[in-house]
Amino acid sequence: MSHLRPDIRHRAEELVSLYPRARSAMLPLLHLAQEQDGYLSEPAIVEIAELTGTSAADVRGTAAFYDMIHLEPVGRYVVGVCTNIACLLNGAQEMLDHAVRSLGCAIGSTSADGLFTLEETECLADCDRAPCVQINHRYVRTTTTQAFDQVIDQLREGQLDHEVPSHGTLVRVRRQGGLRVSREELAAQRSNAAAARAQRDAAKVEKP
Repeated sequence: MSHLRPDIRHRAEELVSLYPRARSAMLPLLHLAQEQDGYLSEPAIVEIAELTGTSAADVRGTAAFYDMIHLEPVGRYVVGVCTNIACLLNGAQEMLDHAVRSLGCAIGSTSADGLFTLEETECLADCDRAPCVQINHRYVRTTTTQAFDQVIDQLREGQLDHEVPSHGTLVRVRRQGGLRVSREELAAQRSNAAAARAQRDAAKVEKP
């Protein structure tokens, strides 16, 4: 029985069909599973391994390399405060200390209500708005502690749901462009390409 919801499983199978090798779809599949659960659960790891023809250890090892993928449950909102040099010079440490008090959780942990997980991050590439804060990988640009608290209050009250979805959701609008080819046509094209490569390789061998 699939751990992924029917709609997520369908999207996962579509993703796999886009790649000549199924394992090449692993990274987008990790994000897809995280979109469903908010983190990469063990059942999702097993299912991704099955979809990609790899092992659970392969999937887990790949996921562990990327900061955006979480192997343990996190809050509905993952709050990242950058403490690289530009932000540090503009009060990032003070912002991070304030976030610990405001959210009621230590760095790397989740608040008691399960809403917020706090992270100290590397450069978030918004240095002109230092100190930089992201929530679920969205810039919120709260450069003062007062602005930070205001955004947190709005999140608690659900006022920003249209701007900051639950953790794991990278995009809300499904792309309608891009590759629009049936699985059958993709399979035929790959078969033809493989046959052409084999013919070229055979011709090379036959040459004196």
